Amino acid sequence: MASSLFIVGGARSGKSRFAVSGLPARGRVTFVATAEPGDQDMAARITRHQAERSPHWTTLEAPRDLVPRLTAALAAADTVVVDCLTLWVSNLVLGGDSDESILKEADALAALVAGPAADLRLVSNEVGLGVHPPTAEGLRFRDVLGFVN
Repeated sequence: MASSLFIVGGARSGKSRFAVSGLPARGRVTFVATAEPGDQDMAARITRHQAERSPHWTTLEAPRDLVPRLTAALAAADTVVVDCLTLWVSNLVLGGDSDESILKEADALAALVAGPAADLRLVSNEVGLGVHPPTAEGLRFRDVLGFVN
């Protein structure tokens, strides 16, 4: 029976490394990546994460269209890793999606998580225990990601 694992923690706390630990290097693993290289720091982080993954795994890019990409991945793999929901929500917020449409997508995601066709590992950042965001945009992001989590 397939299972879901939700990996949540602080920024740069080892969540991604933990998510892929123990997976077979030559297994039917699909990595669903939500990051986009918007600056040099993010490009370097993406490169580092890619180097930590087996070259035998499939990688799907899903910066915005996570639910359909994840649906396809779950049908074709034994294990799927989504890294990460934080960047997915950020991409949607910055892309102008409304809170309502983001939460509707999160509901569709939750339906996949409830009964996955393959083992599923989802990575996200913890929000709400840290510093109170000083801007309206920061507050909105924290709240929307909190609801998604």
